[in-house]
Amino acid sequence: MRKFFFSAVILGACALCAEEIPLIGVVNFATCITESKAGKKEQENMESMRQQMTVLVEDTEKELREISAKFEDPEYLDSLSPKAEEELKNRFHALQEDLGRYQNQFYQVLNQANYQMIQKVSNTVAKAAEIIATQNALDYVMNKDACFYIRPGLDVTESIISEMDKKFDLDQKAQKLTDLNEPGQTLEKAG
Repeated sequence: MRKFFFSAVILGACALCAEEIPLIGVVNFATCITESKAGKKEQENMESMRQQMTVLVEDTEKELREISAKFEDPEYLDSLSPKAEEELKNRFHALQEDLGRYQNQFYQVLNQANYQMIQKVSNTVAKAAEIIATQNALDYVMNKDACFYIRPGLDVTESIISEMDKKFDLDQKAQKLTDLNEPGQTLEKAG
């Protein structure tokens, strides 16, 4: 009888403990950035910005190389008047300063854009995680990077990406409707 009583107590305690153990889902944030429509769109925007800035830097570097080549050509330098040579030197120094400024701005803008991208995607992941947690009775949804081990079946990344994509599609449809409903305002603003 005692064995039965202790077994019942132990089973009861385990049942109580099992109810208190939170159910945790895990999401791979990096995968959400690379695989979701919202993450891909943010990456495209960042890449477009990077390409625009790269063109500006490359054009300045090209002009600097051309002027530098002129300085290395003694015949060309001999054909210049002292005033024209001074103007060429001034242009070279101005381009060097511009290049340095462009490079600093380039890194600052890219860092800021990266931070904003992470924030936007993080907010979208958080909203999707809330929906998935509610649907699956999860107490928490954590970033995979915070876990050393994940029991199979607790990774909700695909579900979250799916929810993010639904929200992205809805937002895109709403944006298109807004654009269609306000064509005159766009023209007025431009004019």
